[in-house]
Amino acid sequence: ATGSLGQGLPIAVGVALAGARLTKVPYHVWVLCGDSELAEGSIWEALDKASLFKLGNLCVIFDVNRLGQRGPTEYEWNLDVYRARVEAFGCRALVIDGHNLEEIDAALTQSRDGDERPTVIIAKTIKGKGFSEIENKNGWHGKTLPADMAERAIAELGGERDLRIDVQRPDGDGPLAQTHHRVAVQLPTYGRDALVATRKAFGDALRALGARPDVVVLDAEVGNSTHADEFQQDHPERYFEVFIAEQQMVSMAVGMSVCGYTPFASTFAAFFSRAYDFIRMAAISGAHLRLAGSHAGCEIGADGPSQMALEDLAAMRAIHSSTVLYPSDPVSCAKLTLAMADTDGISYIRTTRGAYATLYDNDAEFPIGGSKTLVEHGDKDQVALIGAGVTVHSCLAAEKELAAAGVNVRVIDLYSVKPVDAATLRAAAAATGGRLLVVEDHYPEGGLFAAVLEAIAGDGIALHARQLAVRQLPGSAPTDIILHAEGIDADAVILAATAMAEGR
Repeated sequence: ATGSLGQGLPIAVGVALAGARLTKVPYHVWVLCGDSELAEGSIWEALDKASLFKLGNLCVIFDVNRLGQRGPTEYEWNLDVYRARVEAFGCRALVIDGHNLEEIDAALTQSRDGDERPTVIIAKTIKGKGFSEIENKNGWHGKTLPADMAERAIAELGGERDLRIDVQRPDGDGPLAQTHHRVAVQLPTYGRDALVATRKAFGDALRALGARPDVVVLDAEVGNSTHADEFQQDHPERYFEVFIAEQQMVSMAVGMSVCGYTPFASTFAAFFSRAYDFIRMAAISGAHLRLAGSHAGCEIGADGPSQMALEDLAAMRAIHSSTVLYPSDPVSCAKLTLAMADTDGISYIRTTRGAYATLYDNDAEFPIGGSKTLVEHGDKDQVALIGAGVTVHSCLAAEKELAAAGVNVRVIDLYSVKPVDAATLRAAAAATGGRLLVVEDHYPEGGLFAAVLEAIAGDGIALHARQLAVRQLPGSAPTDIILHAEGIDADAVILAATAMAEGR
């Protein structure tokens, strides 16, 4: 689906790249672009990367008819502007009369002459060509002709005809990759209490997943931070550096998924917001993407608020067909990364910059839609502490102090944010008289707290739920200072849980 303009060409780059670099099947990819969508920056990102990867198997046709939805386009019929831009991005430009069949045939033939540069055919066309009443006239975009005009148009175009063209079918079974080989994947293991960042565990798991020939990895010039570059070390032929072009990265992943591959795309979590429309459209297309956002939340500390993803859980939860995961330790992160490889739709894993204690044994399982209850005292629990990622560690640290003070709390690691483990949440609410304290490194809107309430609202449980979240614009400071300032560290959990246990 490319109804959001400027996406057809970026996706086609992924399809062409799969043919040129992965399946190595000599198919050719053709893309038709309207001239209105040439105002989208994603078109030029796509041409830049098509040139970078030397995609001579890609031919783009610009249909330059001068008129957009509400009037003339930005450059109308100034074909020299389009030619200069195309050539500036390293592509071959062929300017033709888009109604001249000989010029069309010659350009299409030339586009397959073995030049390693992508070809862009810049075709001057006339909107409404062939019907004099609307030819090159504004105001007819997307409109159905009235019946009388339709009859006159058919007559002027030569009357009703039944024209059929039989084309030569391609040899073989077509170009799509048949790469879904299921092979054993040996995940990394971690010692109990070892300090490991989940972003590192993601990279370790990707490296292990490289045993599967269908897995490909794309990164936006931060692979040494997301740890996606660990995959590159073992499988450079299936690792694609897209540089700082998040829209193009997601689009290329869509194109590769169309060709039967299992793409993982990673960047800082905050930067996926640049590609949100592309993720949304991928869901509408029924594409299968695995997205990994690192450096999430105010936990990243000194990098400051421009780098802190504090909206990503809400954004990804809102995507149709999405799965949203937020592991708290390396074992759960590695297991969930493996699970993503076989999860349809759009899956997103949020990883943490800092290193925290390993909480689970290596044989623990983490089904999507599940959770882990780390501490519980049955019906003696007065409050349930619910966290994910870094806040699980805040909750565990708080639990020790609360226990020493005689306050029994249940601690839940809600690693699957969507789908969420409603049954465990209901049980916790029933055991604690509805006292749920949700702690999240995210803005208050749309994150963990929203997921919890949406899961159990309407169940007839009297809830006394409270949320600790990032409620102001964070500054730049060491992690412990930031977490304390935003009220999501162990001290804040102790104060809030104590107040709830005392009925305040």
